[in-house]
Amino acid sequence: MDDTTRQHGITLYDRFTHEGTDRRAFMAEMVRIAGSVAAAEMLIAGIAAAPAAAAQVPENDPHIFTRTQTLAGGYKAYVAEPRTRSLKATVLVIHENRGLNDHIRDVARRVAVAGYRAVAPDMLSPSGGTPANEDAARDAIGKLDLGKSVDDAVAFVDELARSSRGGKVGAVGFCWGGGFVNRLAVAAGGKLAAAIPYYGPAPDPAEAPKVEAAMEFHNAGLDERVNATSFPWIAALRNAGKTVKFFLYDGVNHAFNNDTSAERYNKPAADLAWKRTLAFFRQHLG
Repeated sequence: MDDTTRQHGITLYDRFTHEGTDRRAFMAEMVRIAGSVAAAEMLIAGIAAAPAAAAQVPENDPHIFTRTQTLAGGYKAYVAEPRTRSLKATVLVIHENRGLNDHIRDVARRVAVAGYRAVAPDMLSPSGGTPANEDAARDAIGKLDLGKSVDDAVAFVDELARSSRGGKVGAVGFCWGGGFVNRLAVAAGGKLAAAIPYYGPAPDPAEAPKVEAAMEFHNAGLDERVNATSFPWIAALRNAGKTVKFFLYDGVNHAFNNDTSAERYNKPAADLAWKRTLAFFRQHLG
């Protein structure tokens, strides 16, 4: 399968999972470009996340420990912490539109290995938690009252700031979670010290003056859907005198950080973005 077909398939999949494209129409177009049902299914499998993909930081990593915690409002969260008394601060890890899954738990453990308490809330907790089926999870995400979810997350920030030995709280989010982190930065004001959205849709640029957190953006060069909202948002933040770093990774797709998606993951871009993420947290969280 050539690169043009793969890229067309990735674009179609993005529309299906983010813009509500009809499943029958999506599959028909995938079969058309791939040449057969079998080839289409193979392409989709490479684009979609693979639940069985190996973790970068295993559950039994000796440098950390993990647990489940109930946050304000009854939300369940996966927590990963370093086995050290020199805890730096707390980082909220906000999941994609698939909900809290093994990939996001792995990301939380990566944060913990770097010395932070990582708290990954299941934002679908009010509706019973993240379902195993990804389509069901996306459907449930679409039914959330986003304003209430963001307000609830501000309560998490308050709670975690009180219980953190370092006091400061930051946030990182991916895809839907990146958009959520943008909105959390608006709603939390000075309560949030640092916010890092990865390829997340942006709020109305008029909201920029409300942001007090230092912000760092990681966007995919091929992600026209997100960039259309993100670029004006970043410009508004800069015009409002906010602390902003912006990185655009040329030639990579939305979800380039997700190593469970074979067709979209880009290791060089993901590694560089993660290095920059940790450096930003060190600068603004300690």
